[in-house]
Amino acid sequence: MTQRPAVQGETVQGLELAPWLDEREQRAWRSLQVMQARLNAALGSELAADSDLSLADYMVLVVLTERPQGAARLFELAVALGWERSRVSHQIARMAARGLVRKERCLSDRRGSVVVVTDAGRRAIESAAPGHVRAVRRFFIDPLSDEQLDAIADVARRVVDAVERAERTHGRDDGGGAVTAVVAQDATLAVAQG
Repeated sequence: MTQRPAVQGETVQGLELAPWLDEREQRAWRSLQVMQARLNAALGSELAADSDLSLADYMVLVVLTERPQGAARLFELAVALGWERSRVSHQIARMAARGLVRKERCLSDRRGSVVVVTDAGRRAIESAAPGHVRAVRRFFIDPLSDEQLDAIADVARRVVDAVERAERTHGRDDGGGAVTAVVAQDATLAVAQG
């Protein structure tokens, strides 16, 4: 529930109630949620039709292949993808079983591990990237004007800034800089061009 008539500053048992979303705010918020869900579903379907990769596989491979050594620690992947560590761990286990990545011991931290993209993983993303970029263009880039794309980039930057400020304020800075980097550059195109 995101909408409710409320009096600003209203409290219950000493706790200030949330300022509920008005109709315009709720429309924007729900539209964003629906767009994200539908876009991810469409991109996932396109990937599945054109390759053996899921959207989650593709996202992991983008992060790994953009790194000079093709490797990252599990926690670095979690930060870069904005996922819970347990989700990353399960995803990596599935990808390792298919030979797309492998886990190695971390030389600087014996308790940790490093995820490394394999040759098979590189071939898989190189094969899938052109179709994925065409789908991104068809569903996201082409329907929008240059001004709308600029506005989306600005909105994304502002929202990420607000999240990072909150994380720093509450002492939960999970290294949002990696997430910021994803917003700042289009990783999909970088893979297709790289």
